[in-house]
Amino acid sequence: MATVTAPKFADVKVGDALKPLKLPPISRHQLALYCGGSGDHNPIHVDIDFAKKFGFKDVFAHGMLSMAFLGRLVTSWVPQARLRSLGTRFTSITWVGDVITVSGKVTGKREEGGEKLVDLEVKCTNQNGQDTLQGNATVALD
Repeated sequence: MATVTAPKFADVKVGDALKPLKLPPISRHQLALYCGGSGDHNPIHVDIDFAKKFGFKDVFAHGMLSMAFLGRLVTSWVPQARLRSLGTRFTSITWVGDVITVSGKVTGKREEGGEKLVDLEVKCTNQNGQDTLQGNATVALD
């Protein structure tokens, strides 16, 4: 795995965009693997008959899988040890077959508790331009 080098605090500006991360379409296989890896075996994510019984057109991705995508975006910009917070709000369902793009931008810079902090707005967006997850993160830089 490649080592991530964080940008310098002085070089980061409010409005700067993180390099977007475009993911492959969500697959049933991915959801089954996530069930095993996360311990979340809710059949709504893998059993189409179960999902339809509750009025859904198909199974859909775990919200925490999308949150992991946000974490992946941030930790592709700075090493994980520099992450100070990550918060999200689920805004729409991520369906099987959706192509998710994860993006972020710098919304603030500050010094607090002896650290130089950068605030980010992050989100997951599907192929139709609909946000499925919105969030924020704070990272510490040198």
